[in-house]
Order: sequence, then C-alpha cells, then structure tokens
Amino acid sequence: MPLVEMMQLYPANAAESLEFNKICALLMQKCRTDDARERVENIRFHTRADHLERELLQTNEFKNILKGNDHFPNDFTRNLQKEIKLLSIAGSVLTGEQLVACWQLALNIRDILLWFKKHNELFPHLASLTERMVYEKKIADVVTTVVDERGIVRDTASRELMTIRSELGKVRHEARRVFDGVLRKLNKLGYLADISESFLNGRRTAAVLAEYKRVVKGILHGESDSQKTVFIEPEETTELNNEIFMLERAESREIHRILMQATRDLSVFATLLESYYHLCGIYDYIRAKALLAADMNANMPHISPHPMVQLIKAYHPLLYLHNKQGGKTTIPLNLTLDRQNRILIISGPNAGGKTVSMKTVGLLQLMAQAGLLIPADENSEVGIFKQLMVQIGDTQSIEHELSTYSAHLQDMKHFMDFANGKTLFFIDELGSGSDPNLGGAFAEAIVEDLAKKHALGIITTHYLNLKVMAGKVNGIFNGAMAFDEAKLEPLYQLSIGKPGSSYTFAIAQRSGLPPAVIERARQLTQREHFKLDKMLHQTEQQSVKLSDKEKQLDKLIKENEKLKRNYEDLADKEKLRQQHETLRLQNVIKKEELDYLRDTERKFKQIIQDWKKAENKQDVISAAENVLFRKKQLQTNAAAARKADKNYELTGNTPIVGSLVRNTVNHQVGTLSELKDKRAVVKIGNMPFHVNIDEWVAVRKKEKTK
Repeated sequence: MPLVEMMQLYPANAAESLEFNKICALLMQKCRTDDARERVENIRFHTRADHLERELLQTNEFKNILKGNDHFPNDFTRNLQKEIKLLSIAGSVLTGEQLVACWQLALNIRDILLWFKKHNELFPHLASLTERMVYEKKIADVVTTVVDERGIVRDTASRELMTIRSELGKVRHEARRVFDGVLRKLNKLGYLADISESFLNGRRTAAVLAEYKRVVKGILHGESDSQKTVFIEPEETTELNNEIFMLERAESREIHRILMQATRDLSVFATLLESYYHLCGIYDYIRAKALLAADMNANMPHISPHPMVQLIKAYHPLLYLHNKQGGKTTIPLNLTLDRQNRILIISGPNAGGKTVSMKTVGLLQLMAQAGLLIPADENSEVGIFKQLMVQIGDTQSIEHELSTYSAHLQDMKHFMDFANGKTLFFIDELGSGSDPNLGGAFAEAIVEDLAKKHALGIITTHYLNLKVMAGKVNGIFNGAMAFDEAKLEPLYQLSIGKPGSSYTFAIAQRSGLPPAVIERARQLTQREHFKLDKMLHQTEQQSVKLSDKEKQLDKLIKENEKLKRNYEDLADKEKLRQQHETLRLQNVIKKEELDYLRDTERKFKQIIQDWKKAENKQDVISAAENVLFRKKQLQTNAAAARKADKNYELTGNTPIVGSLVRNTVNHQVGTLSELKDKRAVVKIGNMPFHVNIDEWVAVRKKEKTK
C-alpha cells in the first residue's frame, strides 16, 4: 500500500503548543471501544482533500443521526483482539463466554447492515464503510449449536455430554437424599452443631460437635477455628461423592473437547471477525467525533485543495466549552488567509486576545486536517497545508545555553529555510527578547522573507514598523484586538484591516501607577513613536463605537426579517401539519397491511404443512378460512379508510370531549362523549362504545366544494 502523506509539524510539540492534545483528551472520553481509543492515540493530519472530505462527511452524517431519534445500532464495545488472535492459533480453545462474544459481534454487524438497508441513501458516506462487508450466518450457527446466550455449553452439544449430565443429575439427587437422611439422624442424636452442614474441599460435610467426632463415621475434612466443631463427610455419601467427582471430570473433558471443536469451526471466520471488530471501532470513533462536535457546536467546513483559511464566526473550542460551562458568551472570530492576504499582523494590548485568536486559527486547521468538525459557521472554508510551523512562548534552552532570543532566531531560521506556499505558520511576539530597535529590524526582515516564499501565517507583535509594513509589502495585512478605553478592558474582538494600539499608557493607568510617572513616560517617549500610537489609538476607538452601532442595526434588521418569515410561514403551517399527520396515518395503515401479508404468508405455509400431516382435513380448512376472513376484514378497513379520507380531515389536535374522532384501525367516525386517562366513550350514531383513546385521532368534516 502507498504511504499516506501527513502534514509536517515544527517543532515536534507544535500540536501541543496549539492545545490539540486537549482536544484529543476530550475525544478520548467519548470513545467506548479500545479500537476507537487507539485511533485517537494515532490521529494524523492528512493532506489529501478527498480523504479529509470523506472523513468530515462521515462525522457530519453521524452528527445528524445523533440529532434524530433513530438509534444507530453500534453497541458492541468489547475488546476481542485476544479472541480473534486465538482463533488463528491451532489447538486454541475459546471459552463459552468468548464464543458468545464473537456471535454478538457478528449480530452487531448484521444490525448495522440492516439499519443502512432501512435508511437507504440517507447516509451514503457512513454506508460506504460497509460496501464489502457481509453478515455470515454460519458464525451464529457454530456458536448457538454448542452454547446458550450465557456461554454455558448446552446439554445437546453432544450425545456424550447429554449422557454424562443425565447420569450426574441422578447421582447428585441420590447423594442429596442420602445426606439429608444422615443429617436428620445425627440431629435426632444431638450430634450436630448450630450450622449443621458446610462445604469443604468440594464435598458436602456435616458440622458435628467435636466430642462426637469419633462416633460419627466418615472422612474428617477440617474443624472450626474454635475447635468445637468438626466437618465430616458421612461414609454413606463417600462413594456417591466419588462417583460425582468422576462424572464431573468426564463432563469437563467433554466440554473442553466441544469448545475446542467449536473454536476450530469458528477459526475459518477469523479474518472476517477481525474486519467486523475494526468496523465497529471505526463507527465508534466517528461517533466520538460527532459527540464532540455536538458539544462544541461544530460544523463541517468546505474543503479547498489549495492552501487557504476562511473562518466565519469561529471559536476557540476549549474557550467555547469553558465559557459554555460558566454561562459566558464567546466572541466569534472572522478571518481569511489566501493568496492575496497571506500574512496577518495582529497588534493590540497585552492580555487582549492576540495569542488566543492566533491559536484559534491554528487549532481549527489541525482539527480539520485530522478529520474533526470545527466550531465555525458551515460556510467557512479550510484549505490543505503540508507544513505547519509554530513559535509560541519561551523557547529558551538551558541544555544548549541558548537565550530566549537565540532560540527564537533558530526557529526563524527553520521557518525561512523550509517555508513555502503550502506552509501555515504562527509566530507569537516576533522579535521579542532583544533590543527594541534591532529586534524590530530583524522581525521586519523575517516577515519580508516569509512573504516572498508565499507562506501563509499569523504574527502577533507590538512593533510599530511591522504594523506599517502592511501598506508596503504585498500580501501582508493588519489586524487589531479591540480595547474599551472607557472601561479600560479588552473586548477580545479581532478587527481586520487596521493596526492596533498597545494602549501602554491606558493599561499603566489601569494598573494604578502614579500619574506623575505616567506623564514623565509620555515626555520621554520618542515623538514620532507616540504620535503613531496615539493615531492608532484614536482610530480604534472610533471603530469600536461604529461597530456597536452596526451591531444594533444588524440586530434590528434580523428581528424584522424574523417577523417577516414568521408571518409568511403562519399561513402554511396548519396545512403542512395536517399533511404530515395524514401521511403518518397512511404509513401506519401501510405498515399494518405489510405486517398482515407477512403473517398471512407464514400462516399459509403452516397450513400446507398441516394439510400434509393432518388426518382431519376439515380442521385445516377452517384454519385457512380464518386467514382469508382476516384478509377480507383488512380490505373492509381499507375501504372504510378511503371513505373517511373523503369526508373527514385530520386536525392534529388532542381529542377532547365533544370533538369528532376517527378509529385508526377500522376508521369509524364518532363523537367523544367521555374521557378519563386512556379510557374513553365514543358515540357512533346513538350507540356508546368504551374504547382506548390512543386508537382514535381528532378529525373534522371537510367542506364540500360547490
């Protein structure tokens, strides 16, 4: 088989830096089978669009199944790897319980195949996993012939076993009869202790007072801790117990032989059972992904074969789950990286959400390329990247005596050496850890080089020269984290198209620094630097105010559209509900007819067999007439249904006293006159009938057209 190409990550812990390991931990909790857990442990980031799309569609289909009421029958969760391996080893023996487990696995596959047959083309991508799968009925035959549902070997498994167990039953009965007689005798003589009897060494013994141990004849098996009681097997039962022991040994040998033969018969299906086991694991893995998607309100994005990211109303999944648990709102993210806008420079205040926004994009990209649905609008689009490079946090290396900045530059060297048009990168605080002027210069040079290589990525920074680059270098654009200066707190909202102020003085004011110190810092700040930051500051505040007004307007527009839709839907709502109710009733009638035909076919087959065997043919003829009469009754009911459909229509309301009601079986129409719980009285004409209200539905007379 050809090797499947996977996304290359740098550094090795890049996925952990983006917290993908926490997503895997949540996914692991949803798994019920060891096979599914193993798939989570070995999860990979694929680079083939068709493969990813297939995985995402399968998960999306399973998410839709979870929304409905029709349970998907993948309930087999036992690990059968050991049993399947034993089937491939000559001379191995499976226990009765293990044989039953193999049978249950086969039944689970049968139920899955029947489920897809019932649901036709509704879930094509999930059904495609069963294209080459067949249910082998012989597996059930092999197992159920020798063991019952509890795994106990049947008496009928062999003639020899039936004989042994029959004889064993007789001897045990005789041993009980003799032993009970001995106990009665010893009790009359006053030799027994309070507990009267016990089992020791697999033998039924009498509990005799120690002073009579030499009087009672038999085999001494032990004594109590107090030495006041001894346990004696009476000599009257010794031979019977010996015979029981020998029969039990013979029974064990025969059971072992039967299980060995059953294991040998089942071994021809070892490969098929292994494929059954892995298919159940695959469906459990897909189910786990669907459950996780439901928790984080995730959807399937569009997949593009080209490197690009377009996220609409996207959330960081871990932040979303945390806020959801605390009843808080998570601010959505809207962002696009493509050939025209390749590198986003995010600026803004510390603790304003720059790193979270960057991690959101990286984590959702990893999730998508791992076949997971992402918490974003379904109109979002995710491309395919073959490399993902991350530089987040302190990368100082004590072992190699590297400072934070030196380690940072080594990472940047790898980025520039290997980045290309199929690379997605993330750099947090580019150039930090060095002299501001020199660090800014190096950062600018690095960004220019990455832009020339057509790599896509996000960079967070406080450097003003990087903010200015967006207007000079093709493919680089700005983004800012919004800040509410009035409240002196971040808004955690990313705005695309303009750089952001670091709000250094505003944050210093919030932290409680003396006003004189803040003012002196303003005087010492370079004029040009402060002027640009002030301009960014003013622009951003105006943008925040404008954004609030846009939100209010958008809210009003949505409310207006909602009212309009409600008004348009109101006229058709009642009609649609009636159509659904009529269709439901017709489906009930069709199902009854189908069930009747199947039952009639079975009865006629039995009648034919009875005809061949019976001496009194008249009894068989009477049975046939009963079947035919039932068919005539159904035909009469069907005619009554057509007549009722012509004159009455369903209201869909709950029947109340005084309303017209129609029987769902014989379709008679009457008036509901009394109702108590499920019992009711319906008048048909002037005749009252006591009925079960569950078999009646509310109707009204149709208006006759002129």
